[in-house]
Amino acid sequence: MATTTVTVETTTTATAPNTISFVKQEPSLLVTKELEKAIEDCKTKVQRIAKECKAKNRKFRDIEFDLENDKNRCLYGLITQTNESHSPADVHRVTQIFDNPKFFAGGAADSNDIIQGALGDCWFLSALATVSTAPGLVEKFCVARDEKVGVYGFIFFRDNAWVTVIIDDMLYTRVPKYEELKASEQELYHYDKDIYNKSARKGGKSLYFAKSGTAGETWVPLIEKAYAKLHGNFSHLLAGQECDAIEDLTGGVSTVLQSKDILDTDRFWDEELGRANKDRLFGCSFNKLDSTRSGVSGAKVQGLVGNHAYSVLRAVECKGKRFVVVRNPWGKSEWTGRWSDGSKEWTQEWLEVLSKLGHQFGDDGQFVMEYSDWLDCFAQIDRTILFDSTWMMSSQWLKVVTPPLPAAWSYGDVSFTFTLTGPSNTVIVLSQLDTRYYRDIAGRATWTMDFALVKEGETEPIAESAHSEFYLRSVHLEAELEAGTYMVYVRLDRTLDRNEDNKSVDEWHLRKLSRIMTERAKSQSIATIRPTHTIFSDQAKHLPTTLESLIKQDLEAFEKKKKAEAELVKKVVEETNEDGSVTTTTTTTTTKTETVVVSSKTNPTKLEIKPTATPAKPASPATPPQPELPIEPIEPISSGTATPAAPNVSSDDPNTPDTPEKGKVLIDHDDPNTVYIGLRVYTHKDVPAVVVGRLKTDSETASEDKPATAEGSS
Repeated sequence: MATTTVTVETTTTATAPNTISFVKQEPSLLVTKELEKAIEDCKTKVQRIAKECKAKNRKFRDIEFDLENDKNRCLYGLITQTNESHSPADVHRVTQIFDNPKFFAGGAADSNDIIQGALGDCWFLSALATVSTAPGLVEKFCVARDEKVGVYGFIFFRDNAWVTVIIDDMLYTRVPKYEELKASEQELYHYDKDIYNKSARKGGKSLYFAKSGTAGETWVPLIEKAYAKLHGNFSHLLAGQECDAIEDLTGGVSTVLQSKDILDTDRFWDEELGRANKDRLFGCSFNKLDSTRSGVSGAKVQGLVGNHAYSVLRAVECKGKRFVVVRNPWGKSEWTGRWSDGSKEWTQEWLEVLSKLGHQFGDDGQFVMEYSDWLDCFAQIDRTILFDSTWMMSSQWLKVVTPPLPAAWSYGDVSFTFTLTGPSNTVIVLSQLDTRYYRDIAGRATWTMDFALVKEGETEPIAESAHSEFYLRSVHLEAELEAGTYMVYVRLDRTLDRNEDNKSVDEWHLRKLSRIMTERAKSQSIATIRPTHTIFSDQAKHLPTTLESLIKQDLEAFEKKKKAEAELVKKVVEETNEDGSVTTTTTTTTTKTETVVVSSKTNPTKLEIKPTATPAKPASPATPPQPELPIEPIEPISSGTATPAAPNVSSDDPNTPDTPEKGKVLIDHDDPNTVYIGLRVYTHKDVPAVVVGRLKTDSETASEDKPATAEGSS
């Protein structure tokens, strides 16, 4: 059997038989160059928009996320799910809602400012509250703004890099216009429209979605809006993991812990929870109570709500007791057990420590729990590790095709290696793409994964990724590693539990479908795919051409033309004729540069001469070439065992295409046998890792890939 090794880019990597390797040669700088570039780009865009708007005497209206004129696309995804029903009454600018709006009323973000609105995004708002407890952290991703013009710029971490989001200051409100009221409702305001507008339609309480608890403050609803725009619409924010949102806000690494799995609770307090808001952020939750026996729907645990995300604000030890300060993003509904506000435990002696805890009594959603009670009540702990500029991230993403179900739950479909040049504290993260951006076309499969870490030359794993629950966006492992090469063996699993009935949509949804398919193409474009599948791609047509790329290409054409013109030499000769007239002769010559290329692979003595500049007549400038738009193609991969389901094919008869009803179009769902997987390796900045991704293949598919810089042996 022939053994073939195929490498992508310029580095040749020896691998085990029947694998194809992809090498990411340049490490990504998470909190230095990448972050600085995103911040600078964001500031530049905001400044440009503000300048343009002031010149036109107009406030900024975001054509990409226009709440007023594109309401359905901003509120809903492609498929409306059961609990998705939004009915805002109106759209107002920040300056219409508040007489004296301020982004940060107190000069900085405060976790007590956050109050959830009509959207089920407690996971995101809890994450926002958690992040706001770390001094200066929120201000880092709220990059730039011009509040007079109404333009705001934010950055978020999406899958593998920082991205910029620009929004206007339009917000949904819940209070209708005076003319839309019933006569009996108008009577409550003495039939006075001015009284109604000044009382009911002003202030944060009139906002439909999230709001700040501080009068006139705007950062909470505007960040929520920016996060909704990032994901396409508000409905895509329904339900999620708090740790995922913290990761999106900070670029950190998140994981889920089960409180019952903690081996030593004292050690967890000292090494983990005690570092809250320093280099760790924490959230907590527990599952909804089963009402089968009690018959009580929505039962609470001493005031606490199941399937609801809470923020850990602080962990403080006072007078020999350990306390956890927690916050409900609702801004109300608190813990009623021991050490709750006004409980018997708060004697005069203990009231003196309230300031140390940073707590005061009141139904504001913030409460104090003793550490032991916190562990008993909250089954799930979301933890995020924060990185500063001493860390570096290296990564590699791959498109992985697996055998169709039923299939063995097995290692081998994909693996990674990474090499360290020296010892380093290392965080290894295995992730899948965040499909929330294209939820309704993400296919039927929900994926889960785990991995084992083995050092090259050894026979036993160093460690395995910790398992806490299934279907998380990422799993990770922290370890102190020495210099050397390490293997990450991945095991994938999935269930087919979503989008089963979402096969077609009405034609009027095509515009919305196009936007969502673009988001999918953008997400999947970060992955390396097989060399033979990089030319033609059905996904490529959905990748947008950016304004910046067109400007850059035309600038290059302009500079090339200017360079050619600079190489022209003019010679002017004047001659006086016998009759006294003057004849002027202008001679224009072009400097022609030829490049001599020696072709060493074919005939060493053969010379190829390629002209590099042959400008047209100077009087008629050359027409700049049309820009060639580089597109990262994405195409399904076939292997010897996998049989990807073709788009728009009935599950009953794979050979019979579905026929949509008249006026409907079929949805091109993701293949349930294909997943996009990435390995991110965080190390000390002086010890960058080189990450190599490896896909399972066979001699047949390897030979197909051979034309792309391949080397073979038998």
